[in-house]
Amino acid sequence: MPRSGQNGSVSAPIIIIVGRLSPEAKNVRGEAFASGQRYSRGIERAGGIPLTMPPIPSLLADDRLGELLDRIDGVLFHGGGDIDPRRYGQKASARQLYGIVPEHDEVELAVMMAAIERDLPVLALCRGLQVLNVACGGTLRQDIDDETHWMSYLPVKLVAGCRLAKAFGSDRPANCHHVHHQAIDQLGAGLRIVGETSDGMLEAVELDGATWVVGTQWHPEDNAESDTEQQNVFDELVRQAATGRG
Repeated sequence: MPRSGQNGSVSAPIIIIVGRLSPEAKNVRGEAFASGQRYSRGIERAGGIPLTMPPIPSLLADDRLGELLDRIDGVLFHGGGDIDPRRYGQKASARQLYGIVPEHDEVELAVMMAAIERDLPVLALCRGLQVLNVACGGTLRQDIDDETHWMSYLPVKLVAGCRLAKAFGSDRPANCHHVHHQAIDQLGAGLRIVGETSDGMLEAVELDGATWVVGTQWHPEDNAESDTEQQNVFDELVRQAATGRG
């Protein structure tokens, strides 16, 4: 929950972003850990403090992950490459699979399950939504065979009154940037579909029983700086984090 500063004031909520191995990073010595700037800037504009958690599997041992999550106020899972199909009980069958990194899968799935257990606010974007679904026991379509959802701005119809509709301030956010070749297949336990595009593609989920665990298959960070509607979901993540856990 928000912490009191030295003068008794309430400090800004801390949101961790689970980062990536980044061998091509520049202006650093050696290989780097990284997260996309747009996610951090969305959190910062909302009044939160973004911090990147490196995807180091040893951080999961000896309850170090629990100690970390006890010190922060929310978690953001961002986009990236594909999850290894073995994580959801399948063999790789689609030639379009790309960007599979074992450390990313191991750390993100563990952080997701621990965050849910602690009822931390969670915003899961694109790959993040897929991590959420797999963490809850669901499966993925390894390739949707539909370029309509690759580098396209499409409206999404949200269930009226759902958490995401309240967050975006609309049950039909208009300029949703889609960059995905996978999607939910079997829905994970406790998840509820709350958003679709006009072609029936599943685009948004919420976790029943959680205070605020939500996911979008699109990328609100891509145009949040100029589109208030997309920025609203970052504002709501930080607001939920400031409210407290539970």
